[in-house]
Amino acid sequence: MSYQDFETEGRRLGILRILSRRNQYTTNEYSLNDELKGAYAHHVSRDRLHGDLAWLEEQGLLICQQPRAGWVVTLTGRGADVANGTAQVPGVAKPRPGDA
Repeated sequence: MSYQDFETEGRRLGILRILSRRNQYTTNEYSLNDELKGAYAHHVSRDRLHGDLAWLEEQGLLICQQPRAGWVVTLTGRGADVANGTAQVPGVAKPRPGDA
């Protein structure tokens, strides 16, 4: 696996884990990107974030709504399973034992 693949898979897991901790499992793209930077040290462009969100939506792991002010993202049940490690999807890192 290349470093870029490793980074992408970790970022996608980070997105799911952020959503799993949010009230109603929902957040907006701006808050999500801020937490990716602060808690996970993933500094990405909006284009890359949108690409990850679209890919995760295609896998059935989250739902994206795109009102005019920015994307609103909601975790699905399948996405919650991947975030806590009870399911696995190729292209998303698996949480390590003991990760909260």
